[in-house]
Amino acid sequence: MSNIYENLQQFSSYAAPIDLTFHQYILLADESILIHTGSAQEAEALIPKMKEVLAGRTLKYIFISHFESDECGGLSLILKYFPEAKPICSEVTARQLSGFGITNDIIIKKPGEKLVCNEYELEFINYPSEMHLWGGLLLMENKHKIFFSSDLVFRFGNTHGIVIEGNWQTEIDNITPQQISDPQQRVQLQQDLVKFNPKFVATGHGPCVKI
Repeated sequence: MSNIYENLQQFSSYAAPIDLTFHQYILLADESILIHTGSAQEAEALIPKMKEVLAGRTLKYIFISHFESDECGGLSLILKYFPEAKPICSEVTARQLSGFGITNDIIIKKPGEKLVCNEYELEFINYPSEMHLWGGLLLMENKHKIFFSSDLVFRFGNTHGIVIEGNWQTEIDNITPQQISDPQQRVQLQQDLVKFNPKFVATGHGPCVKI
């Protein structure tokens, strides 16, 4: 684990056969939020580290950008240890979670909505995620200007704790058909993202990007 940016903690696991790093994050606050759970196996390793960095703080929320193993595969296990935490996700993702029996206190958010706490402000962005173009969510934290990119900003390599310099417009332009296959939805997402002005991109895979 590492303190990757201000009050943001990064947890990572590296899969050497595919040369890819999987990141989860905790934004430390009085009402801390976990961004993604990792897979069930990753969550087992994550839980003791979470307890260490939380140091008695409440884990208030768990953000899930879309329904995939590295985003929410460990959700049931983490809720076992942090039962007070409330998952935040899109309506589509909530419906998928309910099919696996996970229904407890899920907060459904729509694109454009916000969740405001004392120490952070979360703004939700439409994410037509992956091949089925299911309606997921991307997350912008407005007070610290952190963009949580899920699979949208993507690079290979063993990248725990690594931050590179980058340009926001370049990252937007680099969104590929492999990430958003429908051209119209890809253009719409790019238009949505250009309205924001992040200082830091917390990636799901690859080095984080300081803007």
